[in-house]
Parts: sequence; structure tokens; C-alpha cells
Amino acid sequence: MSNLSFSEMRSTLLKAALEHVPFDGWSKTTFDAAVADCDINPLIASSVCPQGAIDLAVEFHKSGDQALTDRWKAKNTQGMKIREKVAFAVRSRLEVVNDKEAVRRGSTLFALPQNSATGAKLIWGTADLIWELLGDTSEDLNWYTKRATLSAVYSSVVLFWLGDESTDHAETWEFLDRRIEDVMRIEKFKVGMRENKLFASVFAGPNWLAKQIKRPTKIPRVDLPGSWNR
Repeated sequence: MSNLSFSEMRSTLLKAALEHVPFDGWSKTTFDAAVADCDINPLIASSVCPQGAIDLAVEFHKSGDQALTDRWKAKNTQGMKIREKVAFAVRSRLEVVNDKEAVRRGSTLFALPQNSATGAKLIWGTADLIWELLGDTSEDLNWYTKRATLSAVYSSVVLFWLGDESTDHAETWEFLDRRIEDVMRIEKFKVGMRENKLFASVFAGPNWLAKQIKRPTKIPRVDLPGSWNR
């Protein structure tokens, strides 16, 4: 195992950990079992995953984002409406998951107060990825509002999906379509507000201020142990 990179070692540990997650969750017990299964020196494993199982849960989420990217690139999305693209992306992100119980256990892990910020960042990262795949070029406040809205949609759909026992998750996809339709209604309302002369004058100040807010500068990913920047 010593000839593996940090990234490869995390992937190896993750694969082993997934065998234990259904029974012990994303816990120290699971991490220790994965280290033993892989016959990795515990000190090296700790340097690769300083937060133990939490780092592996993050790695699991990131692997799902990568699988979504691969599926998106293989799909011809030309001619699809924006809502259809969003629905396809969110649905694909769930369909590429091979272990629903691992997601369930992850939701429990990231619901804990000490891990909630990490969980929120992961959801935001998925929403950001989806908008990037859609070719979003917004630079102002819209960059934030699009991702905040999609993060809320994605989170609610994941929770619904976890409890859905319908055939092929048909009820989840119906729920997804309803959520996206609700968002599209809000977007149409916002457009109408901006085009209304009366409201345009009332919101001239706030609109100017909003345009001064710029998207954050992308920071190149540094693949360090414990890092989960995309």
C-alpha cells in the first residue's frame, strides 16, 4: 500500500469501509475495520484521513459528484430545457449511488452539530457542480441564489428519496419535478418584478447593491490528506 498516492489510498479505504457502514455507520469502528482490512499502517491511514471516517464519508460524496460528471458528459443535453437539465442532473446524482444505506448513514453523520458545516459545504458543492455542468456564467448575486435554491431542492429530494419505497423511486422523481416547478414559478415572478416599471424603481437601490456582489474566485484544488475541496 505504500506505493499508493493519498487519493488512491483514500479510495481503497473507502471501498473497504463501505462493507462496514451499514452496521456501524461512518464511525471510528468502521474506519479502524477498513484500515485493518486493507492492512494499512494506522499512522499512515491517520495521515491520509485525519478525521477518520468523516473524511471517508466526504470521499464517498465526492465520488458521487464525479460519477454525475461522467454521466452528464455521456449525455446529449442539447435541446433540453433548463428545468429538464436540472431534473436530469439531480436524478442522475441519486441514480449513480450504489449504496443507499451509506447515504442514509451520511445524512445522520452530517446532521450532527459538529459536522453540519461540512455537510452543508458538500451539498453546496454538488449544487455548484450541477450549475457548472449546465454552463452557468452568472457572476453576481445570481451565482449565490442559484446555488442556494438548488441546494435546498437537492437536500429535500435526497430526504424524500431515502424514505421512498416506490418502484424505481417513481415517487421521488415526481417530487423532484414538483420542486423544480415551484422554483421555476419563483424565477418567473422575479423576472416579472424586474420588468415592472413600478417595482423597478422601488428596487433600484437593492438591485444595484446586489450587482456589486461577485462570485468567489475559484481556488485550484490541492490534493492534501483530509482535503475535500473540489
